[in-house]
Amino acid sequence: MDTILVIGASGQIGTVLVQHLQNQYGLNRVIASDLRMPQAFSGIFESLDATKAEDLATLVRRYRITQIYHLAAILSANGEANPIRTWEINMQTALNVLEVARTQNVSKVFIPSSIAVFGPSAPAFDTPQQTQLDPTTVYGISKVAAENWMHYYHVKYGLDVRSLRYPGVISYQSQPGGGTTDYAVAIYHQAVQGQDFTCFLSENTRLPMIYMDDAIRATLELMEAESSRIRVQTAYNLTGLSFTPAEITAAIQQFFPNFRTQYAPDFRQQIADSWPKTIDDQAARNDWEWTPAFDLSRMTEEMIHHLSEYYQPSLTQA
Repeated sequence: MDTILVIGASGQIGTVLVQHLQNQYGLNRVIASDLRMPQAFSGIFESLDATKAEDLATLVRRYRITQIYHLAAILSANGEANPIRTWEINMQTALNVLEVARTQNVSKVFIPSSIAVFGPSAPAFDTPQQTQLDPTTVYGISKVAAENWMHYYHVKYGLDVRSLRYPGVISYQSQPGGGTTDYAVAIYHQAVQGQDFTCFLSENTRLPMIYMDDAIRATLELMEAESSRIRVQTAYNLTGLSFTPAEITAAIQQFFPNFRTQYAPDFRQQIADSWPKTIDDQAARNDWEWTPAFDLSRMTEEMIHHLSEYYQPSLTQA
């Protein structure tokens, strides 16, 4: 039976992914790890600094890990505050995971990439799977390097390593974590609390996004696909939907007519302007039959429902 290690289990994606893996494989077959344990955690948790390769190797040996999901990273906006530290942490952890997986005979590895790998040279609309990668952030640079290392470990050592270029991931389960697309999470929190929102991007800035349910399903479908179907050995393009701050505001106003968004673009605007507006993920659709389930309207309804339960439980229970 598989025993799975999730690195970065306290983050936005890790928090949700661990629960899905526990449901699928059982509490005792999923080892969650991070620098700190998340609140109200059920299952096996190990404190881990993934920059320390020997600590990671010891953990893999102790639990006889067969799969690793490596989700720990410093994201785009936060990364620009300290580029060298971001590069060191993002790259060292990824290399440690790849090398430990190789030496400890881990059967399968997932290391996510991001739309941050794209830069101004890539087509802005329907950005293809294969195109020039000239990222404008250290986060994007680190992800391009990680994609190349994943390809290297697959070709050189036969390691089964898989990846998705996540767009902005929208979820109700955790607070925004320092990404350029995180306005699309924060805006729902403000709306449900009856507050207007100040957006750090301009109203017509279109970016690719994906709802958490779709992101998790895509991740698991990729990892469960037969190896013969995995034809992209760097990272698959992935998308769910694309919208602007003005469009998400209009969707929220269907539930809260008095909600308003003001616009005060900051340094994150330049990052967003270098990224695609829409993504072509046909390779994922062809190779392992990826299809998103959530559009903007359905996602907005889900986000408002779940956040209302959190912020106004007495009203939702009435």
